[in-house]
Amino acid sequence: MASQDWFDKDFYKILGVSKDVSEAELKKVYRKLARQYHPDSNPGDTAAEAKFKEVSEAYSVLSDPTQRKEYDAVKAMGGGARFTGAGPNMGGGGFEDVFSNLFGGAGARGGFGGGGFPGGFGGFGGPTAGADLTASVTIDFIDGVRGATKKLSFQGGEDVSFKVPAGVTDGSKIKLRGRGQPSMNGGPNGDMIVTVTVKPHPIFVRDGLNIRVNVPITFAEAVLGGTIQVPTLGGEPVKLKVAPGTPNGRVLRVKGKGVVTEKQSGDLLASVEVAVPSHVSAAAEDLLKQFAAELPDEDPRAEILLKAGLL
Repeated sequence: MASQDWFDKDFYKILGVSKDVSEAELKKVYRKLARQYHPDSNPGDTAAEAKFKEVSEAYSVLSDPTQRKEYDAVKAMGGGARFTGAGPNMGGGGFEDVFSNLFGGAGARGGFGGGGFPGGFGGFGGPTAGADLTASVTIDFIDGVRGATKKLSFQGGEDVSFKVPAGVTDGSKIKLRGRGQPSMNGGPNGDMIVTVTVKPHPIFVRDGLNIRVNVPITFAEAVLGGTIQVPTLGGEPVKLKVAPGTPNGRVLRVKGKGVVTEKQSGDLLASVEVAVPSHVSAAAEDLLKQFAAELPDEDPRAEILLKAGLL
């Protein structure tokens, strides 16, 4: 940034904010304006491009507490002041003496030369980083579990490839360093913040590093026990034993078949659901009646009725 810009431009007015605007509100306003005037949203519109640069320049100064304080001090001196010669109320020392009084002397900042400033306003905090950009990507459930390489395409033919780490969750943010806006005064580029949306899976659900799945079993399997096949995420099904007398909702665990990262891994948690047939034949109904008659005379609801004070 040229040092004279701090006199000639009203950064608060450019962003349309008051001088006491909070950091949060400043960021909110900037993001709105950046989206409105971004060159990707206005291809070929030189006026919008110029406005975008102007907005970014204003935000780069006001978003930095040190630069904002120094900018406010500069503006307080009045827009008529210049970098050389003695201005109003400056006496014979000119502009340099005023800054020496404001910021502790030129020597503490590396000195001034020729009535100007080394590197623009680099003496007051140095070059500032460019503004961050935001983007979003939607991935499949299995890519969220295992990780993947994804690509973002932007207007103008630019592609940005990046890695989605294994175990990423819905709503996670990935920072791509140096992929944001270039600096307005020779500093590093800003970053790109990518928000990840993970599509739901038709049968699997994330539970931290574990993966849950509901597996139906027959009434006979629940009573007598048996061996069932349980699906795994993107792999061959596994066989699990169901113990005799397994109640509805019991969880069967398969070690290491959950989310696997560099440091840890989760399990597959299969919850059994006893499937009740909606229709049975007359012969099956007779057999069920015989089965019920052979059961011990116990009320399965006695415990909850007792706790409810009804027994």
